Amino acid sequence: MLAIAQRCTSSSITVDNEIISEISLGLLILLGVCKGDEKKDSEYIAKKITALRIFSDKKGKMNLSVSDVGGSILVVSQFTLCANLKRGSRPSFIEAAPPKIAELLYNYFVLCLRKNGAEVQTGKFGANMDVELVNQGPATFVIDSKL
Repeated sequence: MLAIAQRCTSSSITVDNEIISEISLGLLILLGVCKGDEKKDSEYIAKKITALRIFSDKKGKMNLSVSDVGGSILVVSQFTLCANLKRGSRPSFIEAAPPKIAELLYNYFVLCLRKNGAEVQTGKFGANMDVELVNQGPATFVIDSKL
């Protein structure tokens, strides 16, 4: 499982010209569920994200978590993170989990974030979404449950 965590001052998801989710200060998480991923992968990444100290304290040091700053998390499913780009110019998505499994693990990931105390908004699984983001920093982090 792969996650891209982007620190933001605002982020929103629009589907069919309607904003369905939005947050102010917090994290935008793009989540890719790959073949072979299990619940333990969702648990690991959710725990890592809620504990990450990537927000600045009063001294300007990255020392605070999303909950420490009163932030929220916006989670977007992104199967393209599992793309294989090694050969040719066209991505292969055979490493992405099948949609039914991916959706179950995506929903479980969101549940794990909430169990860890995070305020969470979501995109719409499988939908064509427009994602808006004001990346603060910019600060972007890659989390891989297999490393």
